[in-house]
Amino acid sequence: MERLASFGNDPFDKPPCRGCSSYLTEPYVKCAECGPPPFLLCLQCFTRGFEYKKHQSDHTYEIMTSDFPVLDPNWTAQEEMALLEAVMDCGFGNWQDVANQMCSKSKEECEKHYMKHFINNPLFASTLLNLKQAEEAQHNETAIPFHPADDPPRPTFDSLLSRDMAGYMPARADFVEEFDNYAEWDLRDIDFVEDDSDILHALKIAVVDIYHSRLKERQRRKKIVRDHGLINLRKFQILERRYPKEVQDLYETMRRFARILGPVEHDKFIESHALEFELRREIKRLQEYRAAGITNFCSARTYDHLKKTRDEERLKRTMLSEVLQYIQDSSACQQWLSRQADIDSGLTPTVPVPSNSGRRSAPPLNLTGLPGTEKLNEKEKELCQMVRLVPGAYLEYKAALVNECNKQGGLRLAQARALIKIDVNKTRKIYDFLIREGYITKA
Repeated sequence: MERLASFGNDPFDKPPCRGCSSYLTEPYVKCAECGPPPFLLCLQCFTRGFEYKKHQSDHTYEIMTSDFPVLDPNWTAQEEMALLEAVMDCGFGNWQDVANQMCSKSKEECEKHYMKHFINNPLFASTLLNLKQAEEAQHNETAIPFHPADDPPRPTFDSLLSRDMAGYMPARADFVEEFDNYAEWDLRDIDFVEDDSDILHALKIAVVDIYHSRLKERQRRKKIVRDHGLINLRKFQILERRYPKEVQDLYETMRRFARILGPVEHDKFIESHALEFELRREIKRLQEYRAAGITNFCSARTYDHLKKTRDEERLKRTMLSEVLQYIQDSSACQQWLSRQADIDSGLTPTVPVPSNSGRRSAPPLNLTGLPGTEKLNEKEKELCQMVRLVPGAYLEYKAALVNECNKQGGLRLAQARALIKIDVNKTRKIYDFLIREGYITKA
């Protein structure tokens, strides 16, 4: 009785003969009474009446071959499987490459046969539709959404934006690299055979269980990213800025516990503490009113107005005390009067008061004995002294800026300020120094 062979054309894809261990070529024999796994013999071993363990030469058998038509009288089952494998390897539409891989059919024959029997065949239409719907349903359950998808960002690999988005590529709806990306490597050489001992079989099962646990961890991390919407990190940064400084610090501290609480519970926790902060500030303001003897909100508005006026007067007196330090300098007095006129007229003062007063600026930093000083050249030492930056911190900032510049092909000042969270004036001086010395280039 002839049956369709369950393997491809390549003999190395087939298991070896149980008798002589040679690779099977069609036709070959399968024992109908032994298995699983299937007990396969080449024709030479079958004619010799080979027997092994439970297999006897008088068992019923099946002749395995694919040399018979299935869908078309001119196409054998072996050619059908070769066509499907070629389309899978070369891609739909590359009919010339498909024909070259098959060797037995022309480009036109491959295209005509595939379109007739696998695309336009009504027998397969409902099956393909069901497969497509099942795939869409699975995609809806596991895909990580990115809602602003009209023109999604396309960050370069390992850039700052790519790291902020956890390596997620919105245009592809996929990650650049999965968590535990090489988990499948442990399974590539595992093969369950009948001759395995109990210990070896148990070890292989244990390896498969470990792989399943690693897949569960991968899906758990994706679920956290999906449930909390962590792909669009800039949206979270904008939402975070609307909180007061105290609540922002709490938000940053509690972020690591969000995976335990869940998205809704975590947001409720943060909002409740933001509300608590507002209530405490309001209670403090009411206590200030009560201490001043105010018992109604009408009086409170008058109190706030007078308090604001007193603060403005105090600021003016402070400015006057400042200008008295320059009373001997006519140009300093003229600049102060110009700034005061701008303030009184509601304009922003544009003329700064020179700082040649008795107040002295901070002295240069003494680098003696500080770790990392020996790694600096003379210009870098001078920069650290003037900026008052310890050598270890400077070397760390320098490495971060140079690394990002190499990845991006250039660096802007705004990108430098986003990388190193220090005073913007110090960042500007470090950025200008590195450009001037040729360590980085301006984008």
